[in-house]
Amino acid sequence: QLQLVESGGGLVQPGESRRLSCAGSGFSLNPYSIGWFRRAPGKEREGVSAIKARNDTYYADSVKGRFTISRANAGMTVDLLMNNLKPEDTAVYFCAITYYDNYIERISETFFHSWGQGTQVTVAS
Repeated sequence: QLQLVESGGGLVQPGESRRLSCAGSGFSLNPYSIGWFRRAPGKEREGVSAIKARNDTYYADSVKGRFTISRANAGMTVDLLMNNLKPEDTAVYFCAITYYDNYIERISETFFHSWGQGTQVTVAS
């Protein structure tokens, strides 16, 4: 069973940047389409960004222009670079795999699986 591990969370001040990483537990993420999601306190999990195996990228409107998803570390990880962070970005961030490339643009958790345990990002001054 595929397992993903997120890392890079922490406490940051508004306006600062943070890079999250999603890694496969013992395997490269290069062949897979990956999504990043987040769950803010008291809210449902929402899609943030996704990248196809062929590297097409997709973003939620709330993060477009601030967040960048990319493959890194020779394809071993999928990173989420978050710039100009805002308090409303505070959430637990998760990554997951999808085989449904036709639906990836929706960044809907319905089509994703093999969720990691999440990493907490707190944006506060």
